[in-house]
Amino acid sequence: MKPKLYHCRNARSFRPLWAMEELEMDYELIVLPFPPRVHYKPYLDINPLGTIPFFDDGQAKMTESTGICEYLGNRYGPTDLVVKPDEAEYGAYLNWMFFSDATLTFPQTLVLRYEMLEPKSRRQPQVADDYRMWFSGRLTHVERRLEHKKWIAADRFTMADIAIGYAILLASVLPPLEPCITPTCKAYLDRLRERPGFIRAQNMQKETPVVQV
Repeated sequence: MKPKLYHCRNARSFRPLWAMEELEMDYELIVLPFPPRVHYKPYLDINPLGTIPFFDDGQAKMTESTGICEYLGNRYGPTDLVVKPDEAEYGAYLNWMFFSDATLTFPQTLVLRYEMLEPKSRRQPQVADDYRMWFSGRLTHVERRLEHKKWIAADRFTMADIAIGYAILLASVLPPLEPCITPTCKAYLDRLRERPGFIRAQNMQKETPVVQV
């Protein structure tokens, strides 16, 4: 079957969407209203977690955005987008892949929820401030890495750049987090935005109609 990705615009599912465009894959994209567990109840029959993304290619059913990227590179390669175990920076590559979601995207979701998405009566300014500081502090690790490097790992563009780049991209469109982006990280994001695969992925999510409730 053709690989299928369930996606919400600008959500973490943009990582595998971008990865598939970098790989020039043929796939099916289903764009759902956010959050789908609230606004598109049939999605719970597909992914009981109700989270985005959900990827299905007939062999694997996956819900973790960075895991899907790694799977795509290995399953639909060979490609230089993945760093192999016999390469010197394999460990660094894996660490950045896991760092991207566990350390960078996690605090972003809490800022988004408690400063922007919750009804005003349920917002928690102190929680949002604490996790904004968490994100800003952890982003300095990316800043140091990129001070003398064009890409995150192995001196080439890889899935780790998609993983880390998405977190910076998300921050750039969230007013509470945009000031956290340093000049070095901004220049990195500008390089990512110039990639044809990134541009195609952006166009794909804009042009694919959202499933109607």
